[in-house]
Amino acid sequence: MEHGAAGGVNPPERIGGYIVERELGAGGMGTVYLARSRGGRAVAVKVARPELAGDPHFRERFRAEVAAARSVGGFHTAPVVDADPDAAAPWLATAYVPGPTLSALLEAEGPMDEARLRQLGAALAEALAAIHGCGLVHRDLKPGNIIVAPDGPRVLDFGIARALESTRLTATGTAFGTPGFLAPEQAQGQEVDGAADVFALGAVLVAAAGGSAFGAGTPMGLMYRSVHEPPDLDAVPQGLRPVLAACLAKAPEERPTPAGLLDLFVPDAVPSPPAAAYAPTVAVVTPPPPAYAPSNAFPPPYWQQPPHRAPSDHLLPHQVPTGLAPVGGAPDDEADLTFMALGRGSSLLIDASGITLGPAGTETQYTWAEIRTVTYAAEGPKHLQVVVHPHHGTAHPCVLVARRKSRLQDWLQDLPLILECFL
Repeated sequence: MEHGAAGGVNPPERIGGYIVERELGAGGMGTVYLARSRGGRAVAVKVARPELAGDPHFRERFRAEVAAARSVGGFHTAPVVDADPDAAAPWLATAYVPGPTLSALLEAEGPMDEARLRQLGAALAEALAAIHGCGLVHRDLKPGNIIVAPDGPRVLDFGIARALESTRLTATGTAFGTPGFLAPEQAQGQEVDGAADVFALGAVLVAAAGGSAFGAGTPMGLMYRSVHEPPDLDAVPQGLRPVLAACLAKAPEERPTPAGLLDLFVPDAVPSPPAAAYAPTVAVVTPPPPAYAPSNAFPPPYWQQPPHRAPSDHLLPHQVPTGLAPVGGAPDDEADLTFMALGRGSSLLIDASGITLGPAGTETQYTWAEIRTVTYAAEGPKHLQVVVHPHHGTAHPCVLVARRKSRLQDWLQDLPLILECFL
């Protein structure tokens, strides 16, 4: 099977009732455009990728998630102002929020002190409370999805992640989100609830303090450490370490809720009712969106990440085109498209940088420019063999042993389309 990057196309003149001014970028959901309403208000319009538009599961979930996202209020989110799940290419419009992303602000100004970290944590906890209260889970909270507006931080892209996860390309066994901010259950491709967002909030605050909860390196290394190793809180002020350690607990039920976090970040305020273990959110679709009030300001562009899948239980090659175009992208963070399979003693990581595979501690990494083909096949009820064939040199095989037969089938379903995204 051979795959090439799609050629560039000119932006559409209109999307729904919005006049498109220019393309801002491309990410997991598709293409993001700067557009304006007939009254002149600036919005960011995200148009679904063609493969998502053709997936009925995506449309169904997108419709439900947009309906819930439109009901999210509060001071700390960017409102969803319009959407059309039934368009040939489904799209979503959100209001512009002036200000830099949190990651850009940290790069320009450096780490925050304890007082600012507490303010940021409280604001993000309020945002998560509003999002979770409408039956949504963000699933990709990170510094690049947080705009630091003049009146406080705003959380972006909270209405899309679950719709992306509903597609065949991101079902069980594929990690959706950003390594370094993924909760252990998310990194392992398990079901997630709002507790995963609390974990990400903890990792965001560690980054805002000048640290990295799970160090640096490859996405595989970051995800491995989030699952198996304690977080690094050395950069965090002493007064906040117990709070962030609780946020970054491995077990979801051990993490505080957003309401509980408000009491921990702002202890002098009137306390909220006791917050017990996290209960999974249930989608609640409430009536139409609030009044339309996007900003006319021009903040930095922002994007998000993709999905991937298709069935196969026999050897299937994938060929790299001669010129490999960049895949996805985001202004402040590494590409988020990641597939990871953890076997007994071996692992496989596929992301925008290439493929990393092999026994634990001795993995080999190949960039996409080095890879000619990739083949894979089931070698038994729980064994998967993956072979990377570079342009130069010998083939590199890797055998992964799944814990369950169903996990092997998940891997076989994931691999074809994850490879199509890059090869």
